[in-house]
Amino acid sequence: MEYDDGLIACETDALVIRRYDLLLRTRRIPYSEIRRVTTVHLSGLRKWRIWGGDVRHWFNFDARRPEKPLALVLDVGGYVRPCITPDNLQLVVEALRAHGVQVSGPA
Repeated sequence: MEYDDGLIACETDALVIRRYDLLLRTRRIPYSEIRRVTTVHLSGLRKWRIWGGDVRHWFNFDARRPEKPLALVLDVGGYVRPCITPDNLQLVVEALRAHGVQVSGPA
């Protein structure tokens, strides 16, 4: 395990997002399925959204999200893009890049 904060984990072959869907199940995304990742500033309603999303973005449950300034938006080829707010964003970005995933945006 390269990174694990309880909600987000970077394993040897996949990114793991815990408390992801309506039943709070885990979503496992192989690095090979991640087309690119964009770092975005959390502001407005996104900063206060502790779970759920709009028609385009989906946030896993994270009660500490209002304390975090940045999020990672994952393009996995579908219409809805998973959005995560790891406790240590820089370590997750480094792990993603180490697995060949393109990461752009502010960091």
